[in-house]
Amino acid sequence: MNAAEKPQHADRAALMAQSDLIEAFIIDVNGVPRGKWLQPDKARALLGSGIAMPRSAYLLDIWGRDIMEGGIAFNTGDPDGLCVAVPHSITNMGWAPGNNAQAMLTMREPDGGYFYLDPRGVLAKVLERFTAAGLTPALGVELEFYLVDSGHTGGLKIAPRGADESGWRGWQIDAVGLGEIHDYEPILREMMATAKAQGITLETLVSESGPGQFEVTLKYATDALRVADSATLFKRTIKQVARKHGLTATFMAKPYGQWAGSGMHVHMSVLDSRGENIFIGTESRAAPVLYHALGGIIQAMPDTMLTLAPHANSYRRFAPGVHAPTFGDWGHDNRLAAMRVITSDPSASRIEHRVAGADCNPYFAFAALLGSALHGIETMADPGPETFGDQRSPQAPPLPIAWSAAVDKFADSAYIADIFGADFQRVFTACKRQEVNEFRRRISDVEYDAYLKNA
Repeated sequence: MNAAEKPQHADRAALMAQSDLIEAFIIDVNGVPRGKWLQPDKARALLGSGIAMPRSAYLLDIWGRDIMEGGIAFNTGDPDGLCVAVPHSITNMGWAPGNNAQAMLTMREPDGGYFYLDPRGVLAKVLERFTAAGLTPALGVELEFYLVDSGHTGGLKIAPRGADESGWRGWQIDAVGLGEIHDYEPILREMMATAKAQGITLETLVSESGPGQFEVTLKYATDALRVADSATLFKRTIKQVARKHGLTATFMAKPYGQWAGSGMHVHMSVLDSRGENIFIGTESRAAPVLYHALGGIIQAMPDTMLTLAPHANSYRRFAPGVHAPTFGDWGHDNRLAAMRVITSDPSASRIEHRVAGADCNPYFAFAALLGSALHGIETMADPGPETFGDQRSPQAPPLPIAWSAAVDKFADSAYIADIFGADFQRVFTACKRQEVNEFRRRISDVEYDAYLKNA
């Protein structure tokens, strides 16, 4: 019996078969959906033998160009692989006109294993290690984004809806206020409805610290792969809904130089074989195993930085005096530290990882977090002294807050080779170095302003 014939997938197969078209897509290493439109007669193949996609589609730079040093598109003849649909991703595209279905795909090898560049597979392999250890991670996600107007802003490149060049009208901030939510209510209501139709549970929506910036909380769950799917599909959803309303939803880490950046905070606990949280301690201190997990995360954090901040713009978030940390430190209920330990309700004791930007690929950020946490648990790693307020522990490792430095750390890391595999490490490094080189070839307006006449 193939997947299309399984009773639990029959409704998904029928939904695709009865649609006008199917938008089928993979998620590449940069977190970008790439795919094609299919006729509904492909429904059985999507839940059965699969459809062909070039393997190189997973390894494209942020502009969608082949990676010259990746060794896939050019050295091998650019062969196809077979992709099958992730069943729970098959839903109507509620934002689009007509009766259209979507299907997120995952590429499988002939033996049934994941293609090594498939982001879902990278995370799945880390989760297999937890299963082998009799453990299950639970994750929750806070994800920030901006709604911007890129077409009607009086000559500005981007601005909030209704803004003018004076920098006054339209630029107001209404952090944790309801006014901003009501101003964008039609978009946000449609966003929540279309997310719900895809099985994505948004527990909270709040106005954040920038003009037109919002944060959603995705429900805490023990299926980390499904949480990563939800974060990825949510980003696709709000982008499409915003586009329908004439706006752009952006997850750029720092779209405005003068306003708050957008992050992705991840809450993590670990359950044992009985489903009990192994981090439970007291209201003032968690169980020792939480601090071992913390130690593993902190030790690996400089090396994993590229998975948390993968783009040039990512590093504009990191500066002294802001909530995006520049050191791998930790503290109890301390939002100024990279890692916040939460124990106020002992039964919900957990770690909050506060480094990743909203522009990251959730699968890789989760893999880095979980892989390093498990290593810390297994080796009984020491997180070092606690940070109190802004008084950082002197032993906290500095994070690479320059893009090229993060690429170099990633390329040479034994942690990365262990968590992600040496082949993935090599080709993702090639992808990022190609992007770094492109930025080096382009001269910015601020450089001309500063140096053209004065240097």
